[in-house]
Amino acid sequence: MRICPMFVLLILLLAALCRPLAAAPPARWAEMGDGPGSAMLADYFRAETAKLADRCLADVETLEQWQAQREQLRRELLEMLGLDPMPERTPLEATVTGTLDHEQFTVEKLHFQSRPKLYVTANLYVPKGLEGRAPAVLYVCGHGRVAIDGVSFGNKAHYQHHPTWFAKNGYVCLVIDTIQLGEIEGIHHGTYRYDMWWWNNRGYTSAGTEAWNCVRAVDYLQSRPEVDPERIGVTGRSGGGAYSWWISAIDERIQAAVPVAGITDLTNHVVTGCVEGHCDCMYKVNTYRWDYATVAALVAPRALMIGNTDDDRIFPQDGVERLYEATRRIYALYGKPENLALTMTAGGHADTPELREAAFQWMNQHLKGKTAPIEDDGQKPFTPQEVKVFDTLPDDSINADVHETFVPMAPKPALPASADAWVGMRDAWRTALVEKCFAGWPGELPAVEVREIASAERGGARLTAYEFESQPHVRLRFYLLRPAGRQHAGAVVLKVADEQAWREVLAGLRGDFAEVLEGEPLPEAAGDAKPLEIGPDAPATVFFAPRGIGASAWGGDKVKQTQIRRRFMLLGQTLDGMRVWDVRRAIQAVRALDACKDAQLSAQGERQAGVLAVYASLFEPALAGLRLDDPPANHRDGPIFLNVSRFLHLPQTVAMAAERTPVAIAAQALEAWVYPLAVGEKLGWDADRVTIAQ
Repeated sequence: MRICPMFVLLILLLAALCRPLAAAPPARWAEMGDGPGSAMLADYFRAETAKLADRCLADVETLEQWQAQREQLRRELLEMLGLDPMPERTPLEATVTGTLDHEQFTVEKLHFQSRPKLYVTANLYVPKGLEGRAPAVLYVCGHGRVAIDGVSFGNKAHYQHHPTWFAKNGYVCLVIDTIQLGEIEGIHHGTYRYDMWWWNNRGYTSAGTEAWNCVRAVDYLQSRPEVDPERIGVTGRSGGGAYSWWISAIDERIQAAVPVAGITDLTNHVVTGCVEGHCDCMYKVNTYRWDYATVAALVAPRALMIGNTDDDRIFPQDGVERLYEATRRIYALYGKPENLALTMTAGGHADTPELREAAFQWMNQHLKGKTAPIEDDGQKPFTPQEVKVFDTLPDDSINADVHETFVPMAPKPALPASADAWVGMRDAWRTALVEKCFAGWPGELPAVEVREIASAERGGARLTAYEFESQPHVRLRFYLLRPAGRQHAGAVVLKVADEQAWREVLAGLRGDFAEVLEGEPLPEAAGDAKPLEIGPDAPATVFFAPRGIGASAWGGDKVKQTQIRRRFMLLGQTLDGMRVWDVRRAIQAVRALDACKDAQLSAQGERQAGVLAVYASLFEPALAGLRLDDPPANHRDGPIFLNVSRFLHLPQTVAMAAERTPVAIAAQALEAWVYPLAVGEKLGWDADRVTIAQ
């Protein structure tokens, strides 16, 4: 039966009038926890997101301006997907394991290796009776798991009605399984579910693996004698919608694209909270702090239809429309507005017939030059068992742990051959930190202003609470403990605290200085908590906890904490990276106090907090000393900074710090810290520049 397009349009219009324009995502997604700092965090995310949204494509007014930066933007996207340098196009080793016969087409069950031992399971649908080369479509699957009795048949089984339509209508269609839901199951949810925060350190995202598999899938299509290499399109929905974006933006061989329910803007992801409904495979590592319209613009001027529904809670209508409007400007500059379309139909996050038909018509128009109405019966002609590629999974597959090797890690550092060689190494590492790891730091800010908020004297000691602005929307506290009556400190120790250390600090201070600690979430009184004492000749001590701890804690359960941390990554930051910024501003704030001016300022911290202090010291005037107690031996155990493990490791950072400031390390694994000792010996540094003890 052929359906009149005007009749469909009328039905959709009536449906739209009978429902809200778009249902809001669950309210809990927009919540920032239940702690005292939750409102501050929400304001911070709104401001940072607006900053990135406002600058997205804002400097593009002419086609010449766009073309001048387009190739650089493409390289940046490749880098943010972990594809710079581009992996070697090794032999695909494509293998057909069986065929299926349909009256209108055949299906080849096949696998290829996008990299050695990284298997991609796929089905190739080939129309019968082809005369000459045919247009081809790469269909990329969303999260439609098909598993029976613990055996995965691949999400190609769930989405087979799409390639079935294409094959019936004269297209060669390759449908590929994803890493997570293929026959050989890997991982998409590194940070989302498995606490693999070191993915951020490595600059790894499962989006990159999927993008690379798409590149190699296009390579395979072009190798087939049935395929016209100049007429290749891509489509998919949900996760497959996202992968359609990646391959269309980075690979010019895609001539027509229909990403369905696969993209929205940062405002939806970060502020509305849609990130909480999304897999890691939906996101690049946002080193260059893009909003998503930049990804869409890279497809221009090739044919692009954005498909979505008006009630999609993880791709809300408002964000999709904002992204479309931003992208439309770029197509207009090319004089190709007709090559961009937005199809918004009624419904939720579902594979609706209306969206399928719109995608099919778009491919017909741009790969075949046909505009006639189409029919779609949504048939799935095969059982999951029939489309399965492997009878026995290969023993040598790396799919399950490809995240360990996909993005190269910085090699073990060599010792500098000379002082000049060291300067070159050090400066290169520092540049990488500024441009690739901490690009989300604010630009130049005014000198820090410190406000005293409370003070009290007990037992020969005075505790004073101060507040300062680390950056807009982030106000933090620190506490100065010093001998009573001493107006100026000759030496000051800045103690950077993690959550455990902060609880211990508060437990020790609350007995004598509870009124100074007002606003802090004070721990329950502990019988073994010892009051913090300070002798008349002791140095002054500053206790500081960066954002998210103490009075600025945003609270929430582990799931909420995970989603908050993921928001930072979407903004081209990490929580730990911004905590390094907080330590920098705390150093500036302490030095601004009259009581601490001209004092010898040193810093120390336990566990990861000590590492935060080390990184902060690289960007501030030299400290008198640094002490690290029980630090992690490598960044895999934290702290987490975007891309850092691609460029250097913690011992190199300590060596950089030790060139300027004596560093004392108390650690169990002494062998992890040999490098800074060896650098100091090679370059003739004083012996006390690096000291290590258990």
